Amino acid sequence: MEKLLVYIIKDEIESLGLRIVEGNRLERTKSENLPFELSSVKRNLLVDYGEFGSHLPDVDIIIYNPKTYKVISTISSKVSLRERIAQTGYWKIKLSKDKVTEHIKVFFITPDRDGTLTMRIPAKKGRAIVEVDTDGSYVMTETTVEESPKVKMFDKFMEDLKKIIETDKP
Repeated sequence: MEKLLVYIIKDEIESLGLRIVEGNRLERTKSENLPFELSSVKRNLLVDYGEFGSHLPDVDIIIYNPKTYKVISTISSKVSLRERIAQTGYWKIKLSKDKVTEHIKVFFITPDRDGTLTMRIPAKKGRAIVEVDTDGSYVMTETTVEESPKVKMFDKFMEDLKKIIETDKP
């Protein structure tokens, strides 16, 4: 899923002056073996667990500014939500606790094969987590989805990312 997503959004992300890297590349490679740019991005995404060290959040895609190495957003992507959506909410909460990472937007992109996100009320557990504990989810489907400020069709993703970039400018 993440490879397809990178393929779909990479050119548009780069046209905004941003870059994209897959999370597993940062996770698998020691910082000293990464180019300076990616080592800096990795450092700017770490979650500090005190005596238990610093760890990267489990995310599939990272969008960042190559001039400042500032992480703009992370994306988790799965075909179905299940436990992954709760994990995404957890990482948003952890990132929001540190001044270095509190600005990072945490998104979930899915075809939502199980239909978890289709109805706003009554919300299934996955929809509730998206609405409360993430910055939003984008759904890649032809099925009707009851949209909200946090659950939208995938075609709105780039438009929303552009708004984030605009509000982030000094």
